[in-house]
Amino acid sequence: MQESVARPRVSVVMCTVNRPDLIGQAVASVLANEHDSFELVVVDQSATSATRDVIAALPADARLRYLHTDRVGLSAAYNFGIAEARADILAFTDDDCIAPVDWIKSVERALREVPDADLLYGTVLAAKQYRAPNEYIPALVMPPRTRISRKSGDKGFFVYGMGANFAARRRLFDTIGGFDEVLGGGGPLRSSQDHDLNYRAYQGGLVTLLEPSVVVDHYGVRTTEQWPSLDRAYAIGDAAFRLKHVRCGDSFALLRLFGGRLLDTIARAPVRVLRGRPNATGYLFGFLEGAWMSLRYDVDRTQRVYRMR
Repeated sequence: MQESVARPRVSVVMCTVNRPDLIGQAVASVLANEHDSFELVVVDQSATSATRDVIAALPADARLRYLHTDRVGLSAAYNFGIAEARADILAFTDDDCIAPVDWIKSVERALREVPDADLLYGTVLAAKQYRAPNEYIPALVMPPRTRISRKSGDKGFFVYGMGANFAARRRLFDTIGGFDEVLGGGGPLRSSQDHDLNYRAYQGGLVTLLEPSVVVDHYGVRTTEQWPSLDRAYAIGDAAFRLKHVRCGDSFALLRLFGGRLLDTIARAPVRVLRGRPNATGYLFGFLEGAWMSLRYDVDRTQRVYRMR
């Protein structure tokens, strides 16, 4: 499409579906980054032209590439964007986030300082804006720089990170493959595509970096009314990603990832009930449902991904 433009050092991939009210500010924030060699690949799965119209109304910018796909699911959108992106470093953020002007530089700097890191997760801050009492914005603050891998001196695997702010070297996908398209938002098993990718990287001997200096602001408001359905989706994907690796003959996945999570969830449920927490047992039931749903799909034990039916 833009053969005359030099190959960028960083490709930003932003997946979007039916969020024309937010996508404009998200795209503008990335294009405002103070970095001399990047492209922004917007992968749109929207059912209408509203998002396309918002993008078209922005000032012309050769770094912006808008692509529409009819493939369904966040993991499919990620894989489409990865295939289209041209750089060796890929940074990902969401259509409801604002990236500060040094975001791309901070990704590149962290990966330069830790040259053996293949996957990176950064800080996600809740935007400072007015919210009603029944609204909240998911956020995640990173610990001090942490390496997760099987290498001596690094932390062993644990689930941490948000898809709103992560990055990877292309060699990660060349080594372990792309996202599992049965997992993830809009897919059959609803969520946890990012945690699954992280665990596959870990089992592949690669390094994941938790990096507090890489920051985005999150504007994605959730309501308490939405939480039961969100909690169920998270639980379904959580169980499905863990049980998949059990089915690959992975003893750590059996004892720690799946077994440990299930026992912890069962133990917490009575406490939540006694404290009068809404939807106290929702996650437990969703986790069990996800485990059952996942058995409908065969597993490619070599690639550690579900086979789409």
